[in-house]
Amino acid sequence: MTTRKTLLLATTAALALLTAPAQAIVVFDPSNYAENVLQAARSLEQINNQIKSLQNEVQMLEDMAKQLEKLDFTSLPAIEAALKDINQLMTKAKGIAFDVKATESAFKRLFPEKYDAAVSSSDLGRGALERWGEAMKALEHTMTVQAQVVANVEADTSTLSRLVSESQAAIGSLQAQQAANQLTALSAKQQLQTQELMAAQFRATALEQARQAQAQEQARAQFKRFLGDGQIYTPTN
Repeated sequence: MTTRKTLLLATTAALALLTAPAQAIVVFDPSNYAENVLQAARSLEQINNQIKSLQNEVQMLEDMAKQLEKLDFTSLPAIEAALKDINQLMTKAKGIAFDVKATESAFKRLFPEKYDAAVSSSDLGRGALERWGEAMKALEHTMTVQAQVVANVEADTSTLSRLVSESQAAIGSLQAQQAANQLTALSAKQQLQTQELMAAQFRATALEQARQAQAQEQARAQFKRFLGDGQIYTPTN
């Protein structure tokens, strides 16, 4: 090949390179590629963080809903009904009941400090019988209240078991607090009905003690009446 022909081929190849399309040339930049990959990784991390944040918020809202969920069991109506039954029994007390003014008036009538000299034996007998009746009424009332308290205690056993179960199974603080409040109310109810029972028992005891004391006073009055004025009877001729 001659020198002229070689020069012609080289010139043609150079022109072909100069006239080739720009998009046909691929240039790889390692630093730019690494930066793009890093940015993509950062964007993906931000998205993941946002997803986790949303998940945490959803969990927090669910937890708040559980904490605010109400207890689906209440023992308050049963507690109020039991106390109402006891109170009605207390108001049905016969004779000397639980009223201050009425008690004072009845006590003065049934248990006088002294018997008048003009009081008859029949009056003394009627008074003793009435006091005995009052004592019997008080004892009957006490036994009725005792029976009601026993029935309430039996019902309280199942209520207590249910409340403890509800408290242990509580899924939130509100349910646990409501169960605890009902347990406190149940305890208060038991204390109140115990006080009512003690009042009935003390009433019966006080009436019986007063009756016994009055019986002694009545016996003294009758003995004095039997002796009369103390002067010896002297028959006249």
